[in-house]
Amino acid sequence: MAIIFPWYRLGYIIPHRHTDMDGYQFARVAPDGMLLVTTQLDLAEYSLAAVERQLPALWEGVGVLAPRTDSIAISGVPLAASLGRERTTALLAEAADRAGRPCRTDLESHIEALHHLGAERIALATRWPDALNDRIAEYLGQAGIEVASLRSEQRNLQQNKAADPQADHHLALRLGRAALEAAPDAQALMLPGGLWLAIYAAPVLEAEFGVPVLLNITVTVWAALHAVEDRLPAYPGPGAGALLAGLNSRAQTFTK
Repeated sequence: MAIIFPWYRLGYIIPHRHTDMDGYQFARVAPDGMLLVTTQLDLAEYSLAAVERQLPALWEGVGVLAPRTDSIAISGVPLAASLGRERTTALLAEAADRAGRPCRTDLESHIEALHHLGAERIALATRWPDALNDRIAEYLGQAGIEVASLRSEQRNLQQNKAADPQADHHLALRLGRAALEAAPDAQALMLPGGLWLAIYAAPVLEAEFGVPVLLNITVTVWAALHAVEDRLPAYPGPGAGALLAGLNSRAQTFTK
């Protein structure tokens, strides 16, 4: 029996009070020995005011995770999009300074991954209202990424928390296909949302359309591992997606 001890600890500040889909999907894309360490916020809705009310808890989470992790990620694309890119990058710089380790958001990890892939024109599919989608497109635009097509299911936060995982899988397929069909020259598809069970839809869409499909959990895991200077464990397994498969060139069998 191979014994694998935690060799990388990823801190994750989750915007809701429970960890379910985030942890479930992490377990399916992260290599053995990569440990997820979470703290929680209590975001009430998709709005700037709701995000600002959670900033004290966010800083508390940074303090809790700093001595326990190798890097910290702030989950929730709506959180970063509501703050805007200038304010988000300033927050991350302060968080990294306080924690003494790298700090990212899911949305900045999406941007880092898209830049790595050379994707400047993308399709976007979400379960969010138009106002939030507009803020995301503006945020991406400031990073030099054009949203060529958008398909969305207009839901609020409470509806997304109560969504059925199986129905959401089919929703990811439907919206993802529609977004990519509307932009045949798109170089990637974003399916953001930590509560969205899209992990099984992503490889299906990649096979159908031949472009990378990025999820919050895949870009966040990728960004953490991409920054690791040492060789990585034999990784990833089937279904982890095109982005994480690109880490294979640095893979090795890793046991302790």
